[in-house]
Amino acid sequence: MHKLRRYIIRNFSILFLSIFLPLFAIASVIFMIKLATYTAIIQLTFFEMVKLYLFVLPEILFYTLPITFFISATLSLFRLSNDNEMIVIFALGIEPDFIIKTLLKPAILLCILLSFDFFVLFPHATVLSSNFVSYKKSEAKFNIKASEFGNNFGNWLLYVGHNNPDGTFGDVFLFNKEKKNEILLNANKAEVINQSGVLKLKLSTGNGYSYTQDTLSQIDYQTIIINDMMKTDLSTYRKPLEYWLSSDRADSKRHMFITDVLLSLFPIISLFFVAAMGIVHARHQKSYVYLALFLAIVIYYGATIGLIDVISFYTIPFVFFTWLIVTYIIYKRKIVARF
Repeated sequence: MHKLRRYIIRNFSILFLSIFLPLFAIASVIFMIKLATYTAIIQLTFFEMVKLYLFVLPEILFYTLPITFFISATLSLFRLSNDNEMIVIFALGIEPDFIIKTLLKPAILLCILLSFDFFVLFPHATVLSSNFVSYKKSEAKFNIKASEFGNNFGNWLLYVGHNNPDGTFGDVFLFNKEKKNEILLNANKAEVINQSGVLKLKLSTGNGYSYTQDTLSQIDYQTIIINDMMKTDLSTYRKPLEYWLSSDRADSKRHMFITDVLLSLFPIISLFFVAAMGIVHARHQKSYVYLALFLAIVIYYGATIGLIDVISFYTIPFVFFTWLIVTYIIYKRKIVARF
């Protein structure tokens, strides 16, 4: 029995990898195209693109693993049936429930992995990704070009003579005009600092002039720091439970939570359907396994999404028990009664 169980798992594992890798590659390309749209707003290096991709990796795995398991488990049993190995197994007195129990262990492990993915990793990755994009947007708002007029830093008009090799600026002039006061600053060197999403301009070694209709003042300075009010909207990471229970984007997170819970349970509650569609008599039965897989995925996902707005959190027990009961009846009539 142990060798038979290993043999079934080995066939399943080979097919699982052969289906998972193409699906994962396709999903990765789709998400990379989506990430590439950020370049219209912000400048991203290759390593920053890789960083953003790592942030969406938990989401890619979450949506590819359940489908891969469902398809590969069904097709592995279907392949064994076409090779008449299933007939031999049942001829030796082994009941169909043995197949269910064999696939139950990897299904449970996958459900645990998926639950950890969406409940713990997804909030963390979402906050990191959102903060990273906000940080880059704040930098994009401040794009200084040397020897050009029209640069500004907050309320200050800015002129930069040249860019230094170390990323700083030389021969910098700033002008600020208020109702009764005008200020002119010049500096030999200027440096932009982004501290927690707040941009700062550090001026080194220069002069400052302030004049009104009646007075003119001059100062010499070594260092001046000017804060810009374009503060980046950064999110504070909460604990996973606090993230899901918070009122921020509550409706969106409610939809996401219900959908993700049901997708996490999908590998376990679909085992009866896997056996019912995958186990066939190659000579006497026509199998519509590919059509059945397609319809099952569409019905399960469609019911999950369609019922959320109708019965809210009751969607989870309704879809769970309905799917489990219906697939068990199909399994009982199609497999247990025959084999």
